[in-house]
Amino acid sequence: MLRFLCYLLMLLLFPITVVTADEPVAEKAAESKSPQRYEVRRDHDPDGIGKFYMGREIAHVMGYAGALWLERSEREEEERLTLLIRSLKLQPGHVVADIGAGSGVISIQMAERVLPDGKVMAVDVQQEMLDRLKLWCEKYGVQNVQPVRGSERRTNLKPGSIDLAIMVDVYHEFEYPWEMLQDISRSLRPGGRLVFVEYRKEDPAVPIKEVHKMTQAQVRKEAEQPEFGLTWLETIHILPRQHVIVFQKTAGTE
Repeated sequence: MLRFLCYLLMLLLFPITVVTADEPVAEKAAESKSPQRYEVRRDHDPDGIGKFYMGREIAHVMGYAGALWLERSEREEEERLTLLIRSLKLQPGHVVADIGAGSGVISIQMAERVLPDGKVMAVDVQQEMLDRLKLWCEKYGVQNVQPVRGSERRTNLKPGSIDLAIMVDVYHEFEYPWEMLQDISRSLRPGGRLVFVEYRKEDPAVPIKEVHKMTQAQVRKEAEQPEFGLTWLETIHILPRQHVIVFQKTAGTE
């Protein structure tokens, strides 16, 4: 009885902290020591999460319910995905990362262009999206797309393993954009490219909600921070509604 009372007293004085899989100890410790990069505001766009990074409000993430919108038949006409894929100048043997791959529309289109030895790493945080991607790959017989479950801060790609990483209409939704860019940069090989595809905020005629658009200047402001080792290479102006903004990983940076 005395031992049991002592145990209860220990619990009251020193409560047990439970760490979930979504909140690793290392990530939490690093976050507590990191500079204050983000700001939370009460007054914000209802389509945003109220969290701001470098003056930009972060948008709500498109959930699994939006998969059909990604797969809509009008998307080719509206976004010209065929032109986008062609502009990437993919080569056989390339290892490509589709960050925020969703149900795999773009991953599957890129997969054929890197055959016979290349592959596409399709990264997404939602397992439902990756499961749907697997079904599409099975339907079309695509065998060189590898689903990867990422997190809010990490892609879970191996360092120095990627020739090209692309984010199509997704970067503006990252809850931790600094951490994600750091992680993506690490995954790139020296000379590897990182491509942002974002709806043009400079153009009020683009029929997309404001927090789901980005200016080219804002993309460069966020991506060209020295710690990422990314240098702007070019901006491709071929799509009706989006920028294609390309950066290159500087040789010798981690």
